[in-house]
Amino acid sequence: MLDTVASTASRSDRSSLLPRRFQLVLIKPSHYDDDGYVIRWWRAMIPSNSLAAVYGIAADCAERQVLGPDVAIDISVMDETNTRVDVPALLAQFRKHDNFGCIALIGVQSNQYPRALDIARPFRAAGIQVAMGGFHVSGCLSMLDGRAIELDACRDMGIAMFAGEAECRLEIVLRDAAAGQLAPVYNFMKDLPGIQGTPVPFLPKRLVERTLGLSASFDAGRGCPYQCSFCTIINVQGRKSRFRSPDDVEHLVRLNWAQGIHKFFITDDNFARNKDWEAIFDRLIELREKDRIPIGLLIQVDTLCHKIPNFIEKAKRAGVTRVFIGLENINPDNLAAAKKRQNKITEYRKMLLAWKTQGIMTLAGYILGFPADTPETIRRDIAIVQKELPLDVLEFFCLTPLPGSEDHQTLWTKGIAMDSDLNKYDTEHACTAHSRMSMADWEAIYHEAWSLYYTPEHMRTLLRRTAATGGPLGSLVKLLFTFATTDRIEHVHPLQSGILRLKHPSERRPGLPRENALVFWPRFAWETLAKHVAMLGTIGPLLAWKFVIARDPAKRHYMDQALTPVGDDGDETLDLLTKTDGGKAAVAHQRKVDRLTHHAIAAE
Repeated sequence: MLDTVASTASRSDRSSLLPRRFQLVLIKPSHYDDDGYVIRWWRAMIPSNSLAAVYGIAADCAERQVLGPDVAIDISVMDETNTRVDVPALLAQFRKHDNFGCIALIGVQSNQYPRALDIARPFRAAGIQVAMGGFHVSGCLSMLDGRAIELDACRDMGIAMFAGEAECRLEIVLRDAAAGQLAPVYNFMKDLPGIQGTPVPFLPKRLVERTLGLSASFDAGRGCPYQCSFCTIINVQGRKSRFRSPDDVEHLVRLNWAQGIHKFFITDDNFARNKDWEAIFDRLIELREKDRIPIGLLIQVDTLCHKIPNFIEKAKRAGVTRVFIGLENINPDNLAAAKKRQNKITEYRKMLLAWKTQGIMTLAGYILGFPADTPETIRRDIAIVQKELPLDVLEFFCLTPLPGSEDHQTLWTKGIAMDSDLNKYDTEHACTAHSRMSMADWEAIYHEAWSLYYTPEHMRTLLRRTAATGGPLGSLVKLLFTFATTDRIEHVHPLQSGILRLKHPSERRPGLPRENALVFWPRFAWETLAKHVAMLGTIGPLLAWKFVIARDPAKRHYMDQALTPVGDDGDETLDLLTKTDGGKAAVAHQRKVDRLTHHAIAAE
C-alpha cells in the first residue's frame, strides 16, 4: 500500500510541463517479532515523529523546488507499523520514472536496523538509491569508530548513511540523489541545526488515521542536559537544548486543526526543561480558550517539574491529559548507577499527587535490570509502587545497552559480550549479562512484572483513585486494557502494539523458513480469534468496574495510602524510603537539607 503526496509543483498548472518527477519514498521500518514476522497492525499505537519531521522538511523542499523548476518531487510516505511495504509496487513506481529518485529509511532505531537492511536489499539490487538515517546510524557514528555495529552492511550494499538532523540538510541529499551521486556518509553530528522557524513535523490526516486516537506528534525541543548512561538522546540530539518557538507550535497546531486533528504527543524527552515552556503553554491556552481548538496533549517530563511554579496548573489549561514521567526506578542506588541523580525518590509522591490533583493521568517508565535488581527486589518494588505511589500506568523496560548510549560504548570498549542480534535491542530482551540475574531470569521477571502490576485488584484501585481525583475513567480503561494484555497476549511491548495484528508469510525474516500459505493463514486466523477471546476476559471486567465506580455517590471520598497527602515527616516511615539503603540515605540527606535551610532562614 502506498501513500503518495505530490509536491506543490505537481499540483500546479505547470505539472504537465515538468519533464522529470523525482520519487522520494519515506519509509519508517518496523522490526521482527520473536517468530520472525514484521510487527504490523491495522491501527498502530503511536505516530512516528521522525516520519512527520522528515515529511515536513521534504514537503518544504518540494515547495521550494530544490531540484530546479523542471523537476517535481513526489513524496510517498509509509510507516511499516501500520502499512505494508509493497516492494513490487514500489519497484514498478520507480521503473516508471527510470529509477529517478530515492528510498529514504527514516528514524531507524537499532532494533529496526536489520529490518531496514532487508527492506533496502531489493531496491539496491534494482539499482535504486537508498539512504538511511535515525538513532542507530547517528548513535554509532557519534559514540563508536564509524564502522562498528554492522554499519559496514550499509557500505557493502551502497546505502548512504545520514547522521544528524535533516533540517537544512535534506536538500543536500536530494540534490546528490538527483545527480545519482549519493555519498556513502553524511555526518552532521558535530553541527546540529537550530529548529526555530524550520518546517514543522506534519503528516496528512489519512496517515495519522492509521494510529490510535487520531493523534499527531511534534518535538518542541531537542537535546537534554542530563547524563543518564542508558540514554541515546544526549549523544544523538546533544546536551545543548534547541527549541521551536511558540509561533512554530501554533503554526503546526493550526495545520493539523485544519484537517481535524487536535491531539498531540509532544515527544521532547523532558518538556519541563524547555526554556520556553510557559510561552508555549500560554499560546496553547489561548488557542484552547479563545479559538476553541480542543487541544489534547501527552507530554514527557522529569520528576522535579512540580517544583516549577505554575507548570502543572498551566499544563492542565494547555490541554495536557496525560503525562509520561521518567521514574525509571525507586531504588536510589540504581538511579545513581545510571547517572540519573536528578531523580529524588523523596519527591516522587509530592510530584505524582500534584498531577493527580489536576485530574491528569500519570504514566511512568520503569527499567528492570539495574545493578541492584534481582527478581525478588523487583517484586518487592512493584508492590511498593502499587501501595504507596499514586501512579496510573507503569511501563516496564529491560535495561538495554543501546548503540549510541554510554552504557553500550563502555561495554563495547571493554569487549564485554553483548547480543549480536540487533533486532533484540527493543528493551524487551536481555542483551548482556547481569551480575545478579541470569539472562533467562531477567527476561522472565520482565514478563512477570506486567502481571504483577496489572492485577484485577490493582486495576480496580487505579479506577477508584482516578474517580476520586476527577480523572477520565474511560481513557484509563483503554490504557489499562492495553498495558494489561499486550505482553501476555501479543508478546510485544504495549508501545509497539495496536489494533488487529497483521502478518504476511512473505514478511518473515530472511534465514527463517517460509511457511506454506495453507498452514500460515488458518493458524493466523485461529490465533487472531483466540487472542480476541482472551482480551474479552480483561475488557469486560474493566468496563463493569468503571460502570459501578462512576455511579458510586461516594467515589470522590475514596482514600488510600497512595492518595494520602505527604505528611509533615516527609513520609519517612513508608516502605519507599525504608526498604533500601539508598532510600534511607535519601531521607537522611533530605533531613540535612531541611535543617540547613531552616537554620539559614532563622539566621535571616
